[in-house]
Amino acid sequence: MQVAELQGLAVHYADQGPRDGRAVVFGNSLGTDLRVWDAVLPLLPRGLRLVRYDKRGHGLTQATPGPYSIGQLADDAAALMDHLGLRDAVFVGLSIGGLIGQSLAARRPDLLRGLVLSNTAAKIGTPELWRDRIATVRAGGIEAIGAATMERWFSPAFRETTECRAWQMMLERQPLDAYAAACEAIAAADLREATATLRLPTLAIAGELDGATPPEIVRDTAALIPGARFEVLPGAGHLPGVEVAPAYAALLTRFLEELG
Repeated sequence: MQVAELQGLAVHYADQGPRDGRAVVFGNSLGTDLRVWDAVLPLLPRGLRLVRYDKRGHGLTQATPGPYSIGQLADDAAALMDHLGLRDAVFVGLSIGGLIGQSLAARRPDLLRGLVLSNTAAKIGTPELWRDRIATVRAGGIEAIGAATMERWFSPAFRETTECRAWQMMLERQPLDAYAAACEAIAAADLREATATLRLPTLAIAGELDGATPPEIVRDTAALIPGARFEVLPGAGHLPGVEVAPAYAALLTRFLEELG
């Protein structure tokens, strides 16, 4: 187990591959931990330095009192990268991880040479939607949204598998206050102006059946960044690295090879 003490925050992370390899940093989605990348990493090219971490209040990373902000979460990512001496990295952000990636690229452009925005947008949902979500979980626990979240996360076929139940348990075991604090961060985030200033190679990935961040909002965010490429993965929901890992890894590999 790898844990870094970063400005008073204990951050759980996994650092795999040669220390002199090109760094790829993975930021996970709301309600998941770094295991969301388990099926993808073995399919990527050898020689990369692959860093995953649990964001504040998720997985084994310390939870702090909320609300959180996307800027704060981006600063956490930057602190981990500084701690590990990572530069010229590619950041792969999934859902809220994509918001973190956009903010990180704007705040610390010295850290990144490329950005992957997966199943995310510069603005996700409305403040009212997130306030309703927070009220629901505070009244009935995260279990109250478990089944509905699986419908947004996964295709109908995947929801019939036993593995889907494990992902629902991961969500429902999330600390409630930290989950609500992350929802507040998403509710307050509108990164459209900042994202439109980005000038780094970017790949945007959507899932055809994503009920949380549909392809059209991922495409609209990609359009803010000159030269960004937009791809849709057929048959995939909100977590394509879980459902269609080989196709997802192929897109990442192509993008990494283009960056050299």
